Amino acid sequence: MKAVIAREPGGPEVLHCVERPMPIPEAGEVLIRVAAAGVNRPDLMQRSGAPIPPGVTDVLGLEAAGIVVAVGRGVDEFAPGDHVMALLSGGGYAEYCVAQAAHCLPVPVGLSLEDAAGVPEAAFTVWHNLFELGRLRSGDSVLIHGAASGVGSFAVQCAHAAGARVIATAGGAQKVTMLHALGVWRAVNRHTEDFVEVVNDCTEGRGVDVVLDNVGGPYVARNLAAMAMGGRHVSLSFLQGATIELDLQVLMRKNLSLTSSTLRPKSHAEKARLAVCIRSRFLPWLASGLVRPQIHTQLPLLQAAEAHRLLEANANVGKVVLTVAQ
Repeated sequence: MKAVIAREPGGPEVLHCVERPMPIPEAGEVLIRVAAAGVNRPDLMQRSGAPIPPGVTDVLGLEAAGIVVAVGRGVDEFAPGDHVMALLSGGGYAEYCVAQAAHCLPVPVGLSLEDAAGVPEAAFTVWHNLFELGRLRSGDSVLIHGAASGVGSFAVQCAHAAGARVIATAGGAQKVTMLHALGVWRAVNRHTEDFVEVVNDCTEGRGVDVVLDNVGGPYVARNLAAMAMGGRHVSLSFLQGATIELDLQVLMRKNLSLTSSTLRPKSHAEKARLAVCIRSRFLPWLASGLVRPQIHTQLPLLQAAEAHRLLEANANVGKVVLTVAQ
């Protein structure tokens, strides 16, 4: 089968298509004929030389959607022919991949496999970070940075569906327009506006209850200034730096909490637990069309390098998906 790997650490040009044996599903796994695979920033980090967990394939790709063609011992929740979207430890950039059955979700009727490929990473990330760690609930206000990204746009829709008021930041008029179409309370163009001022104006000085931040660096102190008493700050990434300066007086005076997580190192059992929550909370929203993955573009598997260039340039409005010819 065809698969995409990084032959050495480097830029998008190190991605190459190679021939690999078709994987065989072990106990608790399913074999999926991949229709499409989502492209995510951890893929870029792996390509650049970041270590991968022991025992994980060097084929890139942390999410995929397709059709089950075989199941391993002990799998009874899926059968050959089922349409699934899967969170993967690796291997999505290929014609076939194996996934833990407990990390797979059924594709709702009306959602194409290409669109479904953009769901798993976003769904697992948003559920755990925004709803579990951030404890977002109806009536809360939330500030979401990088909201025009694949994960960000999914978070905006889920927060809105849950009854929260969303203030969302993005860079550029096109991205702001997309956020307005998703029903945000206020979209902020980070190139021309100060989000702290916007939050204070929208909330009449109260601040937001939750911040979902993928920027890090100097944004964190500004986030704290924009937060309400008892607010929850959740870090997803640190595009502007992992080192921050923190004024503990602000943290203590406002009774704020700071937390974070990363998805890939979580145990199989924890990912399975998250999948159960997503089935009950997010799948109905996806089935009804209330939440939809925002797809920026679909590119053939052999154009994985171009997909990486798009993400690195921050040129995408929504997810970038690689499609696999059947």
